[in-house]
Amino acid sequence: MDREITLLKLGGSVVTDKGGNGAVDHARLAAIAGVIAQRPGLVLVHGAGSCGHPEAKHYRIQEGVGPANREGIAVTHEAVAALNRAVVAVLREKYIDAVGIHPLAGCHADNGQLISCECVPITQLVRLGITPVLHGDVVMDTSRGACIISGDQIIRYLAVALGATRVGLATDVPGVLDGGAVVPVITRDTVRCLSIGCSENTDVTGGMRGKIHELLALADEGIESHIFHISRTADFLDRKDHGGTIVRE
Repeated sequence: MDREITLLKLGGSVVTDKGGNGAVDHARLAAIAGVIAQRPGLVLVHGAGSCGHPEAKHYRIQEGVGPANREGIAVTHEAVAALNRAVVAVLREKYIDAVGIHPLAGCHADNGQLISCECVPITQLVRLGITPVLHGDVVMDTSRGACIISGDQIIRYLAVALGATRVGLATDVPGVLDGGAVVPVITRDTVRCLSIGCSENTDVTGGMRGKIHELLALADEGIESHIFHISRTADFLDRKDHGGTIVRE
C-alpha cells in the first residue's frame, strides 16, 4: 500500500443491543460515525452482536454444515449482511464514502480458522478514499463445510495482509478487565496470570478470550493492537491515551 492504514473494529455490543434480537443501536452508530467522518483513511470491521450469533447457534454452524443444516448459511449471512447494510447507511448519512464487503464472498476457512481473504478490492477502495466495511460472517470451510469467522479473525488477517500501521478495537468496556480493573498491557507472558471473563450473551466466536487469542497471534507478527471503550475512539485515532489495553509482544 502507498498509504498508511488504520484498522478499526466496532464490537458487536457497540453496534447492536447484544442482549436483544438484532436491534441496531442507531444512536451509538451515528455518534461513532461522526468521529470517523473527521478522520479518513480507515478500514472498518464490525462484530455481529445480536445479529447472526443466535442464527448460527440455532443451526449449529460451528459444529459443521451439511445437507441437514445448510439452510443456516443463508439465514445467518442475511442477518449479518442486514446489519452491515445498516452500519454502512449510517456512515453514509455522515458523508463517509463507505461500502460494505461481505466475507462470505471473498474469505475461506479451514477447521474454523480464516486462511484466505481477497484483499485486492479492499486496497483499491482505500486508494480511492473509500471506507471498506467488513463484518463477522459465515464463510465456507474446507473441513467443516462452513463456519463462523469473527470480526477479530478478520482484523488479525487484514492487519498482516494490508500492512496496517494501527489496529484498534472499540468495545462497550474500557479495556480488558481483570478483577474489575483495566489491564494496561497484555503479552503472552502476562496473559496466563489474568482471569478474563466471557460475555453473558450468545456468542459463537469466543467472546473476550477469543479476542485476546487473535490479538496475541497478531502481536506475534509484530503488530500491536488497542482495546478501548467506544467513547475513547477519537483518542485512539488521534494517538492519545485511550485508557484501555494494549496487546503487544
